[in-house]
Amino acid sequence: MASAKYLSIFSPATKQQRRENFDNYWEFTQQHGGQFFEDDKDLEKKRARLKHFRDHPVTLRQPLANPEAFYRNYVEMQDDPSSLDRTTLMLTCIYKFARHEWVGIKAAWDAVPAMASSCTVEDKISRVHLAEEFCHIRLFDEMLRTCGLDRVEWVPLDPIKEKIYEQFPKFPELLMAPPAFVTELMGVTFYCHLYRLFDEVLVEEPEVCQRLKELLDEITIDEVAHVGQRRNFIGPIGMKISKALLKPFYILFFNDIPEIRQLLNVNRMIKDGITFDFNQLPAHIIQRSWVPSYCKT
Repeated sequence: MASAKYLSIFSPATKQQRRENFDNYWEFTQQHGGQFFEDDKDLEKKRARLKHFRDHPVTLRQPLANPEAFYRNYVEMQDDPSSLDRTTLMLTCIYKFARHEWVGIKAAWDAVPAMASSCTVEDKISRVHLAEEFCHIRLFDEMLRTCGLDRVEWVPLDPIKEKIYEQFPKFPELLMAPPAFVTELMGVTFYCHLYRLFDEVLVEEPEVCQRLKELLDEITIDEVAHVGQRRNFIGPIGMKISKALLKPFYILFFNDIPEIRQLLNVNRMIKDGITFDFNQLPAHIIQRSWVPSYCKT
């Protein structure tokens, strides 16, 4: 495509290029999030943005017909997914996806050095990265509250999955980098498809549809930058491993959320992950996010 501005996220990058991009990303992230409140796992600009949403609430024109259907199924699906309306399915799906994120970042927060103990740019980036992820959980929670769901609890996964998430951040970077990169890419892929799903499901709720898009944009902007940041950790062999992991990781993860196949096309998401090159993202996302220099034409 002659007008394409960006290259594949799987484009080759030298060790020196990746080093320079770590430094560049660190400069970006300090401006992007503002002051870092480590004790609160929060960031100045993220906190202000969430306050804006809460100070200007939006609600459904027509409240959910059966909120208890959400509460009965949001942690574990109890009903036949096909028996639930698409709005409820979408909201339980959002919770389940975010819940995996929440469990993962809780484990990583305890494994990554605190800012005062961070000796490298990579460690500092990782600490702020995780604070951004905690901000995302607050934004997901705000999505649910916007739809009238104010009794949501963030609960652990089953013990085996919890243990896997606890051990993963302790792996050597060489082993952790490819799957961590794939999970970030999977998040961006999911968010792009979820954004379009809002238009389909909330056609009768334009104000809530717009608010959920705005909340999701705040998350997606960070996740797009995280994809590039995680790419910086990976050399040529690691990128081959990442490509090989992409399809099985997407399938494994999305199979754990039964709502996904009722709402979205997993094969399409896999294809979008494999071909990801930033060109497919809206301009307003790119303008506020970060792209590695070696992915620009």
